[in-house]
Amino acid sequence: MTYQETLDWMFSQLPMYQRQGKTAFKKDLTNSLAFSKELRFPERKFKSVHVGGTNGKGSTSHMIASILQEAGYKVGLYTSPHLKNFTERIRINGKEISREKVVDFIVKQRSFLEEQQLSFFEMTVGMAFDHFANEAVDIAIIEVGLGGRLDSTNIICPAVSVITNIGLDHTQFLGEELSEIAFEKAGIIKPGIPVVIGERQAEVEKVFIKKAEATTSKILFASDEATSFKTDLLGDYQKHNIQTAVATVRELHSFVISDIHISEGLLHVVKNTNLVGRWQILQEHPKIICDTAHNKEGLRLTLGQLKRESYQKLHIVLGVVVDKKLEDILCLFPADASYYFCKPDIPRGMPSEELQEKAAQFSLIGEAFSSVNEATTFAMEEASENDLIYIGGSTFAVAEII
Repeated sequence: MTYQETLDWMFSQLPMYQRQGKTAFKKDLTNSLAFSKELRFPERKFKSVHVGGTNGKGSTSHMIASILQEAGYKVGLYTSPHLKNFTERIRINGKEISREKVVDFIVKQRSFLEEQQLSFFEMTVGMAFDHFANEAVDIAIIEVGLGGRLDSTNIICPAVSVITNIGLDHTQFLGEELSEIAFEKAGIIKPGIPVVIGERQAEVEKVFIKKAEATTSKILFASDEATSFKTDLLGDYQKHNIQTAVATVRELHSFVISDIHISEGLLHVVKNTNLVGRWQILQEHPKIICDTAHNKEGLRLTLGQLKRESYQKLHIVLGVVVDKKLEDILCLFPADASYYFCKPDIPRGMPSEELQEKAAQFSLIGEAFSSVNEATTFAMEEASENDLIYIGGSTFAVAEII
């Protein structure tokens, strides 16, 4: 199999939540445990940090990885989804897994994958764990894919568990109430393993405290401790992620990590890990900013920062997925902007005409385009050099334009 044939097989034959939605969600860890056994339990061969939460878990994971790299450790990093290339999901010290290793892994395991009917996410998690074990990483930062309790990554026993915050996202799987979602996220808290909660939220903190007491786990709320560290990641919302990352690495007592490592790691996240898509400035004059925020809590922070930008006129390129609760997010967008509605190029992408119609109910007026690129090109033609173009609404909209 070629690399492209391998990806086509992974994407099309087996369900993938990011593309298909609810049909790809499996409510148990049976397959993950079976695959781990088949691979001879690779996740037991390296230390790990498990990072969950609604918003910020990707940025936080990259920050923690960067700090550990600055401290001289060989660091695995597993995140999802990818923006441009599948190999972005699995990295060691910022270097993506090779295409050859992706192909070799799938070819070797294909019979088991077909027989067991593993999902895209389950096989990818197994691939990451196997790669980290084979490359003998000192530690791996593992980002939760969806939820926590029943997520495929939740077979690890980490050195520290992390839950950044709780918001309303993926409610069709995790519940309609914050307390229900917090219960699912709290499922990554393991007996005797410390847990760092990024933000103290009155609605859900009791859920985490109760779970920590039941598992006799030390619990820390990172937002309780002020920090003066800065990061190269743009976006005011990163201050919460900085606090969470710092609190987490301070709990890694078997690793030697100084304040210099923390400072340098936070200032070189992009260089060390190649993170993109978080309040990323693509060009100036007109200024173009993209951001992967896609739920109510994330967009509220991002759009709040957008208001503080200086510009003559605001243009917004907006694309979302069909299972998004539009009434929760469209009300956050400014009515005095020009809109360019588009459909992300995935099966779950919402048709631009449908988004245009629903946006009009919130006085968000603009034209509909068949693709993110077409919408962005038109926005650039319409914008003057002192205008600002914001591209967002979905991770997949950002992925197409970077």
